[in-house]
Amino acid sequence: MRLIIDGDGSPVKNEVIGLGQRFGLSVVIVTSVDHFTNKEYPPHVSFIYVDKGADRADYRIVKEIQPGDWVITQDYGLASLVLGKHVRVFHHGGKEYTPDNIDELLTQRFMGAQLRKAGKRTKGPKPFTALDRQQFTKILVEAIQQANAIGESHASKSSD
Repeated sequence: MRLIIDGDGSPVKNEVIGLGQRFGLSVVIVTSVDHFTNKEYPPHVSFIYVDKGADRADYRIVKEIQPGDWVITQDYGLASLVLGKHVRVFHHGGKEYTPDNIDELLTQRFMGAQLRKAGKRTKGPKPFTALDRQQFTKILVEAIQQANAIGESHASKSSD
């Protein structure tokens, strides 16, 4: 299991890196070359840089993911593309994208785009707060612990 971050504009990179270290998970950050950095990162963190352009990071994530990986993105379109690949997908607000909720989210996105196209104003996202950061971390910790418990349960049944 790897934690893959849609890195362009993600406000939770540091939280995911910390959780990766805490739980012994690799973290892959996929981002545009516009965000290239020489900053030192722990060994469990790697970067994949993509060319500038709309959806380049999304397409690379779709190509990169493997069953069992977890993706962190705010992009509903990307979430819908990867859900069928046996991965879990989380919004940086902590909500998990699922086959049960993705259609409604995509419909809301489409309706908002239609309103904007017609000249109407729609609300943008609320500012990301420290409380949002804590909520995301709490939800991801619980999900990782639950996944680890299930994995340990399956491992002990296999050895019986």
